[in-house]
Amino acid sequence: MNKYVVFPLIGACAMTVLASTAFAHGDEKHFSAGKPGNSVEKSRTVEIVMKEGEGTMAFAPDRVEVKRGEQIRFVIRNGGALKHEFMLATLGENAEHGKLMERFPDMEHDDPNGKTLEAGKSAEILWKFTKAGTFEFACLVPGHHQAGMHGLVIVK
Repeated sequence: MNKYVVFPLIGACAMTVLASTAFAHGDEKHFSAGKPGNSVEKSRTVEIVMKEGEGTMAFAPDRVEVKRGEQIRFVIRNGGALKHEFMLATLGENAEHGKLMERFPDMEHDDPNGKTLEAGKSAEILWKFTKAGTFEFACLVPGHHQAGMHGLVIVK
């Protein structure tokens, strides 16, 4: 393998590891905001719409309150004209991931805690909030978070 092939592969591996905002522990991944939900358990549905216009980008609603142990089915819809994403993590993890997205702006997500959606598309994330605290859902496409595209999940 020559040096021009090795370095992109190393970068891609690092990007894959950092992109998920989770870390492996044995056979399971641990996420800061809880864990992927179980479709057999009861859940509450929260619709989140991604949109842009007049110099701003936003999620509606931009704040969700849940009880610790509650399972939420996020129905995420891109109501805008641009590609957006929904990434659920801590504020710090999203800030770090945002830096990675600046280096790799074409990165796309189809993770338990994050989805990338083209305009007009929708997706679901089933999530169980096992930890109390404040978490962020954000669009980390370069420039979108800075334009206001982020919201909070308050877990009590």
